[in-house]
Amino acid sequence: MLSSAVILSALLAGIIAILVTRAIERWGGLTGGLLGTMPSTIVPAAAGISLAGDEVLLNQSLSIIPLGMLINGIFLAVWMYLPPKLENNNSPLLLTTFAALLVWFLFGMVMLLGVDFAIHNGVTTWQIGFLGLAFLIVLAFAMNWKVQPAPSGKQPVARTVLILRGGAAASAIGAAVWLSAQGQPFVAGLAAVFPAIFLTSMVALWLAQGPTVPRGAAGPMAMGGTSVAIYALIAMYSLPAWGVVFGSLAAWLIAVFGWSLPAFLLLRKRVTTD
Repeated sequence: MLSSAVILSALLAGIIAILVTRAIERWGGLTGGLLGTMPSTIVPAAAGISLAGDEVLLNQSLSIIPLGMLINGIFLAVWMYLPPKLENNNSPLLLTTFAALLVWFLFGMVMLLGVDFAIHNGVTTWQIGFLGLAFLIVLAFAMNWKVQPAPSGKQPVARTVLILRGGAAASAIGAAVWLSAQGQPFVAGLAAVFPAIFLTSMVALWLAQGPTVPRGAAGPMAMGGTSVAIYALIAMYSLPAWGVVFGSLAAWLIAVFGWSLPAFLLLRKRVTTD
């Protein structure tokens, strides 16, 4: 059962990761970045963790997702604000990638230590989840306060890059499901939101289109990624209560129609009025 859950979750995550890159490339940073970050890889990850463990492990793994998405938002902020400061540098893509990953790693370690401390001092998984969501919403609105140019791509992303992107996402989600089954739910939750999709999107789009397209997509991606945190919090209840299929569907519909669609309409209105 465990091996099947890991393989199925990883395959679905890899396919979804490739489709998100295509969405940004085709529809631009605003539409593709926001709608392309609707709950996707989190769906097979949560389903796999649910099938591989018990309800306690599921809740622990999902409760850290909002904080993980907060760190991903900070990761995307590096891609938005650092490149303009590196215009005279010979390796802006390499430096931006290194800086973003370093920031993600450092904040991730701090988060794991903080969550472990909070749990041992009586803080519940629900409190951790909603606290992470609140900070994530604040960051998402801050990153979209000033409208950034978000053009669509003019050059297609190379097929090899798409395959590497799918493989990276598949590996992260497969590892998350396996770690949860090994009794490491918080590490599993962090692995489930490793920015494989964000990283490969930024690099692939930069290589194909230049820095403007990924910079324009960073803010909408942070806003859209908030729906992943909402999905995780809903799934903490819906998966144990209604099962993997109906629980996943309910959480996805609420996250998409309760956040992704309104956020898209709001950002599109701001772009057309500014």
